[in-house]
Amino acid sequence: MQNPVAAAPAAAGGSGVGLDLLPWPKVDFAKFGPIETKPLSRIQKISGANLSRNWVMIPHVTFNDECDITELEDFRKTIGKEWEKSGLKISPLAFIIKAAAEALKAFPTFNSSLDGDNLVLKQYYHIGFAADTPNGLVVPVIKNVDQKGIKQIAKELTELSLQAREGKLKPTDMQGATFTISSLGGIGGSSFTPIVNAPEVAILGVCKSQIKPVWNGKEFAPRLMCPLSLSFDHRVIDGAAAARFTVHLGKLLSDVRRLIL
Repeated sequence: MQNPVAAAPAAAGGSGVGLDLLPWPKVDFAKFGPIETKPLSRIQKISGANLSRNWVMIPHVTFNDECDITELEDFRKTIGKEWEKSGLKISPLAFIIKAAAEALKAFPTFNSSLDGDNLVLKQYYHIGFAADTPNGLVVPVIKNVDQKGIKQIAKELTELSLQAREGKLKPTDMQGATFTISSLGGIGGSSFTPIVNAPEVAILGVCKSQIKPVWNGKEFAPRLMCPLSLSFDHRVIDGAAAARFTVHLGKLLSDVRRLIL
């Protein structure tokens, strides 16, 4: 007899029918102490339903690695001082978005979507990034990243982030992503498991970079290391491919000159 969970991905439209899940427990929390009931925001309701579907329907695997962004950070600070004169700030995420598009070009399967028994390989590179807002998480999308320089990406990243916080994003601003990045770099952490954003097949999680001693062949030297967590759909991508993709991405970030090749 076929396991209903294993059969679930083949269900029409990914409905999840047949999972045979237990009902959610009902508890009178007030019996145990004071409580406050607060309704979920509209964004939380929408994202919650999507995240639940994605977690149940997609066989997730997460590959963790770190890359040396010492030179990248030095370069970012240098051009950041120049660009600040025009009111533009640049974050490491702008470089990560650009590098992700280049990595997707080198590994087309990561820029695809499942459609029944077919794999749709996209010829465009639209990168979504998770934006934290007072009402919940939203994912604006920067279109055609491969055709844009770091400065343009930084500009759109700033503008879309502001619109997200102000609740002014249009539906089209959050559509069409082929790959998503969830960055916790400004907060902390060493790794986490981001949930794949269907119908995409992979998502990159980024945590706060830290100075670590790294062996250079002669001695341990202080280097700024950036943690990367790549979650992927195991129906489409295997572990070896995920490792190669992440290592390639790390090389691009370790030497920003590679981004112009």
